[in-house]
Amino acid sequence: MDRLTGKVALITGAGTGVGRACMEIFAQEGAKVVGVSRTQANLDEALAAVKAAGGEGAVVSADLSTPEGAEKAVNAAINAYGRIDVLVNSAGVGYNHVASSPGSMDDTINTTPEKWREVIAINLDSGFYMCRLVIPIMQKQGGGSVVNVTSISGYQGLPGAHTYTAAKGGMINLTRSLCVAYANDGIRANAIAPGFIATRMVADFLPLFDDEAVADSITPMRRPGTPEEMAYGCLYFACDESSYCNGSVLTIDGGTTARQ
Repeated sequence: MDRLTGKVALITGAGTGVGRACMEIFAQEGAKVVGVSRTQANLDEALAAVKAAGGEGAVVSADLSTPEGAEKAVNAAINAYGRIDVLVNSAGVGYNHVASSPGSMDDTINTTPEKWREVIAINLDSGFYMCRLVIPIMQKQGGGSVVNVTSISGYQGLPGAHTYTAAKGGMINLTRSLCVAYANDGIRANAIAPGFIATRMVADFLPLFDDEAVADSITPMRRPGTPEEMAYGCLYFACDESSYCNGSVLTIDGGTTARQ
């Protein structure tokens, strides 16, 4: 329970889903955690869970689709703890985003330029904004670990959600490029690629698993993954146990892509 003792972890998308699970699990492993998302109420719940388990952390509400929001988040972490050892980029939107933003998960010809820019800003630009601010801090410290939460949709073709898949594919190759550029600074960059995970992002699709045949067609394990199972993948890359992993993409999908 001490794999991250003495480290400070800045976690985006920390209000719900994988980001929130990272907040709780990283704190249990000894990290001081700083959680970021747009919704303060969700952050407050996440921080309360961290503290209830004996962990230490802070939260900041920021819109990471803008450079100003990323700067606010990074400044909050530095002001709270003076360093950043781990950056987890988990902020993003998925299929449920269509409820508040119709047309955001369409195919190319039905996606407007405005919806393209909106989803790219949240799912890809946010990771770039955070990395460009955090990596210089890690360089001065002598190292660090960047963990990007992507998706198997980043290397699969889908009939819809083309902006989402493009953003996730971009994040995968950004991860590899960070590895190549900054390995000599002691900075590792890795990614996890989740499959079908039981989060709010895909809540409307979870009833599909009630049909055994449909569930089997989605994944050999016939169930969705959990945010905690994804967070443990992030924990591996964040801690020193993965010291020779750099530019790696860990698929955590219950076997979905094994059939392809």
